[in-house]
Amino acid sequence: MFRKRYRQQIPELNTTSTADISFMLLIFFLVTSSMDTEKGLLRQMAPPPQEQTEPKDVNKDHVLQVELDGHDQLTCNGKTVDYRALAEEVCTMATINREGHIITIKTDPETSYEAYFGMQNAIAGAYASLRQDYALKHFGKRYADCDAEQRALLNEYYPQRISEDLKGGDR
Repeated sequence: MFRKRYRQQIPELNTTSTADISFMLLIFFLVTSSMDTEKGLLRQMAPPPQEQTEPKDVNKDHVLQVELDGHDQLTCNGKTVDYRALAEEVCTMATINREGHIITIKTDPETSYEAYFGMQNAIAGAYASLRQDYALKHFGKRYADCDAEQRALLNEYYPQRISEDLKGGDR
């Protein structure tokens, strides 16, 4: 008597919905994850002049010249300074001549990013300190607690006038 041999069939895995589930998981993770973006420097360029105007003469006493060389040495009006001294110079210049001061920044192409951003932070910190003191004195509250109109007045009272230049031209 011969027996028929039955081949055992291996059960197959039902994968019809695997693609759908994978797609749904992908959508879920894309929607729920946060995408961090780089913010960069918060600078706003001046709008272009509406009509052609003659360049204005600037008094050299109202110009603060800041230079950063290729060895990350910071100078202010020819004197070697650190970031704290630079912030004090900016505060002094902006306090003495609020409306007519200009800060010129010249950087060498070999300057490190750390030194450049340290200089930028010192200048921005000086203006933030001046605005904070003025807000406390005239509005009785911190700059961060002021409304948009008061902030606009503070920014107008201590405007940032910064001119940046790459020392040595384009390389």
